[in-house]
Amino acid sequence: MISLRKTRLLIFLFILTAAFICLRQSGPVSPPVTPPGDPSFQTTPPGISNQLVVETIVLAHDEDGDGILDLADIVQGARDYVNTRPKYKSAYYSGGYPPAEEGVCTDVIWQAFKAAGYDLKGMVDEDIRKNLRSYPRVNGRPDPNIDFRRVKNLNVFFQRHATVLTTEVKPGDPENLKEWQPGDIVVFGTPVDHIAIVSDRRRPDGVPLLLHNAGPHATEADCLLSWSSPIIGHYRFPRL
Repeated sequence: MISLRKTRLLIFLFILTAAFICLRQSGPVSPPVTPPGDPSFQTTPPGISNQLVVETIVLAHDEDGDGILDLADIVQGARDYVNTRPKYKSAYYSGGYPPAEEGVCTDVIWQAFKAAGYDLKGMVDEDIRKNLRSYPRVNGRPDPNIDFRRVKNLNVFFQRHATVLTTEVKPGDPENLKEWQPGDIVVFGTPVDHIAIVSDRRRPDGVPLLLHNAGPHATEADCLLSWSSPIIGHYRFPRL
């Protein structure tokens, strides 16, 4: 008769053998996939784990007094808006603001600024009234229903009222990439005018993603270096 100790040993060996066979059949275990909406998400290709460390620059200003500094507020406001997935639709609206479910690239900007306590429409309209000749896109005829939603007008506004930063992007260069901070604004010129918010998420080489709306709906994407027009403006607001 087989002793109790031998019986337990046989059972243990059987379980161990079965587990080994199961592991061999199933292959290597993949790490859990983090959803894109999670702030810990990284766009690291499979098999690559190295993430370039980029220094964070702190802009010590909290316009709305909510305890969150402006640049972080701008990023979160842009992400909250983008996550509602408004479809891309270019139209003219009485009062200026489009319905919540639709918009264009410039709507990401004023929505992000609103979350930080800024009335971008009001600021742009006032600056146009006081400095009409500085805004060639207005062509001498201000229209508060649309002026704040034009890329060229926003580029002029930020040139005048924000810190002007480098337009050069060097993948893998932490000194250059620390100039590209979450909450910054980037503007692309012709032939496809565009504007976006710099995200707090980066590629493994340190290049940041963008929060923007280029259709079919707003999204967070890796397109800073792949947009079809050159970068003509890079700004940080407010200018302190």
